[in-house]
Amino acid sequence: MADEAPPRGSWTFLTSHARVLLALAKDPEARLREVASTCVLTERSVQSIVADLEQEGYLTRVREGRRNHYRITPGAKFRHPAEADRDIAGLLALFTDLPPTATTRTPHGGESS
Repeated sequence: MADEAPPRGSWTFLTSHARVLLALAKDPEARLREVASTCVLTERSVQSIVADLEQEGYLTRVREGRRNHYRITPGAKFRHPAEADRDIAGLLALFTDLPPTATTRTPHGGESS
């Protein structure tokens, strides 16, 4: 994936923060250098994004030996008011092989577990 060129145009559907969060959800023991390569970002940008996500409670960084392990908080809510009633668990389930572990809203507004 690191060899892929960035998409044409000036925008993408997912932000860099979402891509970093998804990369860490897929591989919680990934080094930030690997995440940067996967997300086509600089390592410094990924470090800043991880700090943002940790500060806002989307992930927790746990030191295990000489490496960091990242734990995602699937019950955390989206930040934008239009999606603020939804958990990020749905996003994680959509883009990873992880099952939704928190209550998420169905497309018709009902709740599922």
